[in-house]
Amino acid sequence: MRIVLVGPPGAGKGTQATRLAEKLRIPHISTGDLFRANISRQTELGKLAKSYMDAGNLVPDEVTIAMAKDRMAQPDAENGFLLDGFPRNVSQAEALDELLKTEGIKLDAVLDLEAPEDEVVKRIAGRRVCRKDSAHVFHVTYSPPKQDGVCDLCGGELYQRDDDSEETVRTRLEVYHTQTEPIIDYYRAQGLVVTISATGPVDEVTGRALEALKSGQ
Repeated sequence: MRIVLVGPPGAGKGTQATRLAEKLRIPHISTGDLFRANISRQTELGKLAKSYMDAGNLVPDEVTIAMAKDRMAQPDAENGFLLDGFPRNVSQAEALDELLKTEGIKLDAVLDLEAPEDEVVKRIAGRRVCRKDSAHVFHVTYSPPKQDGVCDLCGGELYQRDDDSEETVRTRLEVYHTQTEPIIDYYRAQGLVVTISATGPVDEVTGRALEALKSGQ
């Protein structure tokens, strides 16, 4: 099964992508992982991407598309894949369509994770990360520490990352609405979009997604 996963920041795409890929036995291909892998291996694409990033510029679509093409050509993606973070805009979606067409394959579904904006802001702005170990993450509402501002696991100070502030989150949402959300209409015109609610327990959202993908509704 070949799936594109879309949804606003804070909708739980990373969590659901990992779970769905495991359940469907297909690789989870995320833009972030593509960049990190190419840069760490010092591939030509990785060096090119790093040159843009080091200069404080956005990596051009053609570089991202080339990385995605290379990854989708790997043996483990022969029977399907789940794309997370790509395509990010309509031009990338069009390029992906052309790429798949040349390979004689097509997408099966575009899974749209829907979450109310206020809920998304609450999810992200409530996160607190440990200064000693960034893998220790809490939430002021959903998983609060026993002692305010102190990590349960190591006693480190908990803080709010700059990109988790409400102002930054709302800016990220605006970018999503402007640049990425239009791909939903693009794919809806092709009859590929499956929309589900991303609110509720993680297991319930995963089950909801699997059922929707199976039924195509």
